[in-house]
Amino acid sequence: MNSEELKRKLKEYKREDIIITSHAELQALVRQVGVEEIISNILNPEKLVFAEKQNSNNALEEKYDCYFAYSKGLAHRYILTVNGKIIIVTVIKINRDWQKMLERK
Repeated sequence: MNSEELKRKLKEYKREDIIITSHAELQALVRQVGVEEIISNILNPEKLVFAEKQNSNNALEEKYDCYFAYSKGLAHRYILTVNGKIIIVTVIKINRDWQKMLERK
């Protein structure tokens, strides 16, 4: 699944369908990323520039590594799962050229 397909899929969900794990919430706090900003990025995924499907231990869920770009030097990376709800597993704030990171993938 490419990022455009995931964008369409994410737009089908509502705010109450988003679950942020305690680990992700702590990481957001430490990395100075607002929870409301995370929810906004999921509900309006216009900043989603890259999504890579990952292997999941649960056959009923899909797991993604997602990059939401703000500028050349700032992006948010979310690991999330989709299984009827969107579960944000972790949040990473990237303060360097994220495009070079993606080129290596």
